[in-house]
Amino acid sequence: MNPEIIVGQRKAMAERGLDALISMSPENVTYTTGIVVPSQSLMRWRHAIAVVTAGGEITMVVIDMEETTVRAHSGIKGLRVYREFTEDPMDKLCESLKNLKLEQAKIGIEMEYIPGKDLATLRQKLPGAVLVAADVIFQELRQVKSREELDLLRGLSKITDKAICDTLKHARAGMTEMDLAGLLVGGIFAAGAEQFKLMIIASGERSRFPNVGPTQRAIQTGDIIRMEIFGVKSGYHAGVCRTAVVGSPTPEQEKIWGNLIQCKYLVMDLIKPGAGCKDIYLKFLKKFSELGFEPISFVGHGIGLFLHEEPYLGRYGDKTLQEGMVLAIEPLVFIPERMGLQNKDMIAVTKNGCELLSDYTPTDRLIRVG
Repeated sequence: MNPEIIVGQRKAMAERGLDALISMSPENVTYTTGIVVPSQSLMRWRHAIAVVTAGGEITMVVIDMEETTVRAHSGIKGLRVYREFTEDPMDKLCESLKNLKLEQAKIGIEMEYIPGKDLATLRQKLPGAVLVAADVIFQELRQVKSREELDLLRGLSKITDKAICDTLKHARAGMTEMDLAGLLVGGIFAAGAEQFKLMIIASGERSRFPNVGPTQRAIQTGDIIRMEIFGVKSGYHAGVCRTAVVGSPTPEQEKIWGNLIQCKYLVMDLIKPGAGCKDIYLKFLKKFSELGFEPISFVGHGIGLFLHEEPYLGRYGDKTLQEGMVLAIEPLVFIPERMGLQNKDMIAVTKNGCELLSDYTPTDRLIRVG
């Protein structure tokens, strides 16, 4: 459990007059407790619930299947366990809240996650409690990472970047996208990731599709290869994308890549505490528009316990950057019926600027393979 995170939650409660915060989503339970409950994200009825009081007491409700894992790794003493199929986790949550003297309390809960049936149960069994939406509280708290989170994401970014780079070094004409996928999966686990999300390996004409997985397509000389993956560790995500060409790039490809890398450094130069997200995007857009292609509506986004989080560096972003935020920035272009090129990096907002976390692969020139 990360003490900085609990301190932040207690401060947020004090500012809003709350007596407790309840987290129920896999992301926010992990954020609060530091433990990934393995089956929670796979079966939504297997609730894992964390309660933090304004005074700093922490309790948790878990299913019997996960009891040993949680006891061994969470360090939480106030644990209530419900039996799958025969007991209602909301009953155990109500018991916990009553034990904490919160029957008449004002309590923040994730309204965007809790099923309506479970919310109705809580209101019926705790008629004196006031349940209010706490989703924005968790969203805002998670935007600024603690030192422990930053250290984790720094290491995970390098793991993810290295796995992609080392895989591309083996790319050759005649290999299939699936061949590369096998190398990438093996590489990311060997480097220390615990899971991965959204593996994209798209070559040749398939490189123009934004979020496609690998196929049995054979790689050919002259192909563009777009490779992206989100390495996962302790529930946190690091997203990195690299683009390579099999053989030598065309003048057009070099021109496009040169613009995308200029956009990368332009955005990095603009990232600092106090910078406006929309302002960064508009300045990126001015440079990107030199290519004459249609841009996406953002050039970067927050990242951490979920693949995409606030803040967005986009045309609709209205937030201001703060020290400790972690962003994934991704200048990209998808040309219909032809090809797609993308570079995605992990960036931390520092006191005076930013830090490139995914610094393993040289990206100033389009990577050449095969």
